[in-house]
Amino acid sequence: MNYRFLGRTGVKVSALCFGTMPFGAEADEAESSAMFRACRDAGVNFFDCADIYAGGRSEEILGRLIENCRGDVVISSKVYFATSGDVNAMGASRRHIMSAVQASLRRLKTDRIDIYYIHRFDDRTPLEETLRALDDLVRQGKILYPAASNFAAWQTVKALGISASQGLAPFCCIQPMYSLVKRQAEVEILPMALSEGLGVVPYSPLAGGLLSGKYGRAKRPEAGRLMTHKISQTRYGDVLYYEVADRFTDFARERGYDPAALAIAWVGGHPAVTAPIIGARNTVQLRTCLAAAEIPMAAELRDEISALSPEPPPATDRNEERTEFTFGVR
Repeated sequence: MNYRFLGRTGVKVSALCFGTMPFGAEADEAESSAMFRACRDAGVNFFDCADIYAGGRSEEILGRLIENCRGDVVISSKVYFATSGDVNAMGASRRHIMSAVQASLRRLKTDRIDIYYIHRFDDRTPLEETLRALDDLVRQGKILYPAASNFAAWQTVKALGISASQGLAPFCCIQPMYSLVKRQAEVEILPMALSEGLGVVPYSPLAGGLLSGKYGRAKRPEAGRLMTHKISQTRYGDVLYYEVADRFTDFARERGYDPAALAIAWVGGHPAVTAPIIGARNTVQLRTCLAAAEIPMAAELRDEISALSPEPPPATDRNEERTEFTFGVR
């Protein structure tokens, strides 16, 4: 396993991060424990969670698993989405953040959360309030580094500007969606992260399983997230994505790679990416994902894979800038 610095924190994390969303849901405690041990045996020291996963059970299981190795692992969790039916149990207000972090600390059985993400941009709470609350938690030692998940580039940069001007703890990393069929992050989010020295921990590198080799225009498994999960069906329902999945699966197998491992390695091969988040329902699936760490993602291979899906337009829509007809380059 390779290890990379997480942004400018000075903290080294494994080049793969294990997402614990299945803990307490698709994976019972015994299976969750087996996957955790397999990750640790492979050298993974980075584990991602959120307070809403499995209604809090994911944090509870993860807390029990890290009890004897807390100093050896880097743990992240998130706050924003509703954790109860209470009208204020949602958002990035000071009130909700302060309540949610205490609940997460109890479930995780730890005195601090290494990386604490705002799970979504809050359209109703001033960023200043959110960032001041996170800074207070850093000063109290309850979280070590604030972070942002699902933020647009402008939202992240606005937050960084506020933190810099007010002397608040800045976001250390971001968690965007990124895969071969969802490449919008390449336009502004990933260049922004490189420019600002942010760590990048992308989720859904397999596009909800679409790039696992099990899906195609004429191929559907009997079970799977894309068959049952409405959000995933909406997110990845475009016929074009299934065409990309067909091309990618053929490409991977012709070259002797497992499609799932190659898809994860492609995401991890972007120069801005620190560690893709891998997920699995069982140890069999997990072994395939962990194999991504063994694939050397040379620039030529990554370019070949990238050519299998449409490249998003540049941020300014001046597509001539990517040709020999550009101008103004120094």
